[in-house]
Amino acid sequence: MKIDTNSIKKIAHLARLEFDESSAEKMSKDMSQILDWVEQLSEVDTENVAPLTTMSSEVNVMREDKVGHQLDHESGLKNAPKRDADYFRVPKVME
Repeated sequence: MKIDTNSIKKIAHLARLEFDESSAEKMSKDMSQILDWVEQLSEVDTENVAPLTTMSSEVNVMREDKVGHQLDHESGLKNAPKRDADYFRVPKVME
């Protein structure tokens, strides 16, 4: 698949990228090569191949949820240096 310079400019605008004409020409060639490679992948027979959901062989260790003792609202706020009725008060971060 051939990507022309106009397509590159449109993609660059959508991606908020800026580059000059020589870079656009190189980008056009690179993207055409990538799309050609992806087209080659469609020729591979994947009939009996299970889809891959992750590249990691790690397995999450799960535990059973158990109800435990939780702090009530007032206990959670009692040692706060500053607070109002229901929330912690913190210094303003943004002006």
